[in-house]
Amino acid sequence: MAKEAKIQRMDGNSLSPQKELAELLKAQFPQIFAEGKVNPDKLKQALGEDLDTNNERYGLSWAGKAECFRHIQETTTATLKLVRGQSVDFDKTENIFIEGDNLEVLKILQKTYQNKIKMIYIDPPYNTGNDSFIYPDRFKEEKEDYELRAGIKDAEGLLTKDGFWRKNSKDAGHFHSNWLSMMYPRLFLAKNLLREDGVIFVSIDDNEVQNLRMIMDEVFGEENFVAQFIWKSRQNKDNRNITGASIDHEYALCYTRNLGIRIRGSERNKEQYTNPDNDPRGPWVSGNMVGLLPKEQRPNCHYNLINPDTGINYGKPRMGWRYDRNTMDKLIKEKRILWPETKNGRPRRKVFLSELQDEYTGYSSIIGEEVYTRDGTADFEELFKHRYIEFPKPVDVMKEIIEQGSTFDNDDIVLDFFAGSCTTAHAVMALNAEDGGNRKFICVQLAEPCEEESEAFKAGFKTIADIGKERILGRPRR
Repeated sequence: MAKEAKIQRMDGNSLSPQKELAELLKAQFPQIFAEGKVNPDKLKQALGEDLDTNNERYGLSWAGKAECFRHIQETTTATLKLVRGQSVDFDKTENIFIEGDNLEVLKILQKTYQNKIKMIYIDPPYNTGNDSFIYPDRFKEEKEDYELRAGIKDAEGLLTKDGFWRKNSKDAGHFHSNWLSMMYPRLFLAKNLLREDGVIFVSIDDNEVQNLRMIMDEVFGEENFVAQFIWKSRQNKDNRNITGASIDHEYALCYTRNLGIRIRGSERNKEQYTNPDNDPRGPWVSGNMVGLLPKEQRPNCHYNLINPDTGINYGKPRMGWRYDRNTMDKLIKEKRILWPETKNGRPRRKVFLSELQDEYTGYSSIIGEEVYTRDGTADFEELFKHRYIEFPKPVDVMKEIIEQGSTFDNDDIVLDFFAGSCTTAHAVMALNAEDGGNRKFICVQLAEPCEEESEAFKAGFKTIADIGKERILGRPRR
C-alpha cells in the first residue's frame, strides 16, 4: 500500500518572485552577494562584462566608512563626573572605572592620557548576529534630538536598552558594515593613547576575525602585527553545531604601536640547564645547528661537517648548517660541539646559561593552556555566588595576556574600554599581588541595563557597569 502523502500547510502568504530569484542567484553565484544584497559590479564580473578598474585599490571598504572619519573628528563636550562616595582611597588610588559610552570616553581621554597607556585589552562584541551594540547609523541628527526621539534615556536619565543598543541581526542590510563602523573609530582613538612602546590585544572569534585584521592593519600598520594568538576556550566538544564542527577556540589579535616593539615572551626554563660533563663554563643545554635556508640562498652554510678527532663525516642537512665554516671551526676549537657516536646522528652545540642575553624566550601563539570559558564563570561565581554574566574571560588567561603587554615595575597603565564585568581589573590586581607590580587600570563600561527578568537585576544590579564596580570594590552583593 502506498504511503499517504503528507499534507503541506500553507502559511497564507503569496509567493515572492524576487525572493525566489535571489535564492536561485545565491545558490548559483554566491560571489555576487555582499551583506545579503546583490553587488552589481560583482554580477557584471560573473557574467564576464568589462568593468572600469581605474579606481581599484587593495584595502577594506564598507558602507559607512567615510562617515566613521567624520564621527572620529566630532568633538565632545562631555566631562567626567567624580563619584567620591563609590570609591575606595579616592585621593590615593590611580585605578579608574568610568561609566559611559566608550567612544565619548576615548575622546575625553585624548588630552590627559595621550601616549601614556602601556597596554590596551578589549573584548568587544563578536557580531554573532545575536548581540546588541551601538553603531553610528544616524550621523545627520543632533545628539539631543536623537536621544529624545529614540528614547535612549528613561525618566531617571539612564540609558534604555531599546534606545541605545540595537541588535545587529545577520538579516540586517549592513551586518558587517555596522560592526566595522562601531569598531573603527574606537580603535583609531585608542591608538593615540598608546605609549611609543604600547601594545594592544583584541579578543575575537571567527565571525569578524578577518575584518578585524584588516582594520587593525589599517589603523596600527600591518608591519606592527605581532600575532594572532589562539585560546582553546572550550574543553568539551560542541555536538550541537549544525556544521558538524566543534568551534573550540577564540583569538586574541596583538599589535604594537611601533615597529620593533615586542611583547615580553615566556620565561626560560632554567632547570633544563645542567652540567653533566662538569664543563667549567657552567650549566648548558644542547642547541640545534640545522640551517634555515636552501643552498641557493645560503651557499656558505652548505658543507660536510667532519669531526676532526674521529674523522666521522656527518654530511649536511637538506637546509645546510646554521653557521658558516669559519663560525663552525671556532665552535669546534672551543669544544662547543656535541658529536654523536655514529654518522647517522646530528651534531648539536652547547648553549651556556651564563651566556644568555635574555631571560625570556618566544611566547607561544597557543595561549591559556588548560584554562577554559568555564573557569571564567567559576572565577565570577566564586565572588558573586551567582552567574550574572555570560562567558566572562578567565582571570588566569587575562593575567597571562597582561604579563605579555606590560611590565611589573614601571607603573604601567592597562586600559579596557569594553570592560564588562571588569575581569581585566581583577586580573591586574591579582597579578600585582603575585609579582609585586605597580600596574594601574582604567576600565570603561557603558551603563548597559540588565534585563528585568535576570538574576542580576533581581539582586539589585541595574546595569552591567554596576556589576563591574562591585567586582572592583571586592564587595559583591550576595
